[in-house]
Amino acid sequence: MKRIILPIGLALALFTSCDINKKDSAELPEVDVDVETEAGELPEYDIEWADVDISTKTETVEVPKVVVVMEEEEVEVPTIDVDMPDEENVEQSLVVEAEITDTEKDLEIQEVRASNKMLYVIANLEDLGTDIEDQTMRIQDQVNLNAPDMSVKYIIVGERPDRVFNNKDAYYNTMSDLPQKIQEADVIYSRS
Repeated sequence: MKRIILPIGLALALFTSCDINKKDSAELPEVDVDVETEAGELPEYDIEWADVDISTKTETVEVPKVVVVMEEEEVEVPTIDVDMPDEENVEQSLVVEAEITDTEKDLEIQEVRASNKMLYVIANLEDLGTDIEDQTMRIQDQVNLNAPDMSVKYIIVGERPDRVFNNKDAYYNTMSDLPQKIQEADVIYSRS
């Protein structure tokens, strides 16, 4: 029974989704007892169907790619302790990351600055010049912070790698390009 309903439903959907105008009336053939017949005439229909245009346009979308992932390894991570009167400390990791291609790069947190309830984590992205061919690498650096809860903004000094992943952080060419409010913030950590 389902096999009959589906084609009927499909036919109904096709006929109800277009505009049909009857042009002529139908006429059945005449039949004589002598078995002589005259040709009949079937109705003509003018069918107007939806105008469908198909085209393409170029858009930038995220597409999964193979990424070379760095292996985990135990290293010494700087820890910053900030004690403020009448405020409870929260421990958190401040991690800055970049996704690179073409040549190997080094990413290191140079400073952490504070102003009011805002932290600025400033890292330097340096091109090491070694060709990594068609590989994609994700590099990172981190410091641990034990301080009252504060908003964090990550800043990378260096040329922004051409990867969608790198759009989440602010990039500046040099330290002198940083906005004035960041330049005037108190340095609470500096890599020596």
